[in-house]
Amino acid sequence: MFYDLSVTAPDGSEVSMKDYEGKVVLVVNTATGCGFTPHYKDLEAMYESFHDKGFEIIDVPCNQFAGQTPGTDDEIHEFCQLKYHTQFPQMKKSDVNGENAIELFKYLKSEKGFEGFGKGPKALAMSAMLKKIDKDYKNNPEIKWNFTKFIINRKGEVVARFEPTADMKEVAKFVEELL
Repeated sequence: MFYDLSVTAPDGSEVSMKDYEGKVVLVVNTATGCGFTPHYKDLEAMYESFHDKGFEIIDVPCNQFAGQTPGTDDEIHEFCQLKYHTQFPQMKKSDVNGENAIELFKYLKSEKGFEGFGKGPKALAMSAMLKKIDKDYKNNPEIKWNFTKFIINRKGEVVARFEPTADMKEVAKFVEELL
């Protein structure tokens, strides 16, 4: 269950998902040097608009996708604050796939598998790239790239997974409906 899990903060302390009980939570794996990095702007706008209504973001930087998050936890945090003025908490840089994947992402993937990239140029580009990396990418729940977002409702249920190609306006609308 979501509330039984925890994630590590940059200072090494454990952040319990129980702290988010009764809130709508967006969990995202992020990167500082990715074509999707501007999603930070939209995430911060959502945080500012919805935080007072019970919305939280759990940002888990990850360097597993083309090495696009090379910095230390402090460097990542500084980049996000300076460039995107982020106020939501960032966790320790962690793996989201493979044998070293953190439990939070193992759970999220088990609850909401990959359902496709949608339509449009970015979706086609992601599909073409992933076919080269993992021919079976469509049939496994693994995180495909940076900025995959999971939405958890106020009951602790994983209710949606948005791939990085999803329109951030759709993500915001979905979250707002849960609030």
